[in-house]
Amino acid sequence: MASSAFELTRNLVRFDTINPPGNESHAAHAVGRILEAAGFRVAYHSFASHRDSVIADLDGSDNEKPICFTGHLDTVPLGAVPWSQDPFAAETSQGRLFGRGSSDMKSGIAAMVFAAIDVARRPRRRGLKLVLTASEETGCEGAAFLAKTGVLGQAGAMVVGEPSSNRPFIGHRGALWLKLVHHGKTAHGSMPELGENAVVKAAHTIRALDDFGFNIPPHKHLGKPTINIGYAQGGANVNSVPDRAEVGLDIRTLPEQSHDHICSMVSARANPGTELERTLDLQSAFSDPSGAWLRSVFSTVERITGQKPAEDTAPYFTDAAILGPAYGNPPFVILGPGEKEMAHQTDEYCVVERIDEAVEIYRTLASNWCEGRN
Repeated sequence: MASSAFELTRNLVRFDTINPPGNESHAAHAVGRILEAAGFRVAYHSFASHRDSVIADLDGSDNEKPICFTGHLDTVPLGAVPWSQDPFAAETSQGRLFGRGSSDMKSGIAAMVFAAIDVARRPRRRGLKLVLTASEETGCEGAAFLAKTGVLGQAGAMVVGEPSSNRPFIGHRGALWLKLVHHGKTAHGSMPELGENAVVKAAHTIRALDDFGFNIPPHKHLGKPTINIGYAQGGANVNSVPDRAEVGLDIRTLPEQSHDHICSMVSARANPGTELERTLDLQSAFSDPSGAWLRSVFSTVERITGQKPAEDTAPYFTDAAILGPAYGNPPFVILGPGEKEMAHQTDEYCVVERIDEAVEIYRTLASNWCEGRN
């Protein structure tokens, strides 16, 4: 067993859990064995071959909801740019631990595990659970599977260990990804009048969406909704009229927005006959910073880090979009030792000293909850 959260981070980085294909099972069982040895009830839930998520539970003496710490085991691909460090060696230099997943978010998982081990040794009024998911990076499939199968149990508060440099984030916007398919009729490129060009139809859609507006004021904390035309592709060869073209949209949404209504708005602007498909549909997640539990989180972070936190939100989406509703929308915070700017980057790293700092923050939050001080 690793002797520290730092060592466990290194061990987890050495597992290749790039998604696709994921292969989170070895990392899941390595963490599960540690938690089981500490007294947790550990269960593995696989939504596909070698795609295990972990749920670890520690009971309290009272019949009250536990606090949940959650993170994901998968990582994104390495990218096309060569790394200057071996992405799976977990090497350190100048106070940084390098490797794919070091920030996003294996350091967060390691800190959770070591904080949980410490809390497991103490008397508890309330329980503690860890939910470590597979396949978050490609749309929260692991969390969605856990929610669908009804194995999550209960939670009264939630800590999501995504990279935040140990600053508390109180939410994130929703993510609605759309695929717009345009159909045409193929013909020889020298006789385009005999065909129907799907790429031209896609271009009309792109022009129509270029100045797309949501007609909604910005959210105080989450800002404004956005739309990004992420890709456009069509045609098989230059001397044929293309009979199919796709446009991909990444739309980030606010709590008060209806994704159904947004789809209707996009369809109304798209070229007639365009097929619309949702490839990702995650609602926004937001926790009221004036709530008692979040105020205690902010106070804990300020005491341990020496810096007064701002009421910031995360730019990315998280499993909170799935787990929050599944748990009845308890208060939650996004808080982890990784650097958000390092997520998905070449030569990804985490700052080593933040790992132990996160352990202390997590231990305090878990202890306060389990001892009934929240």
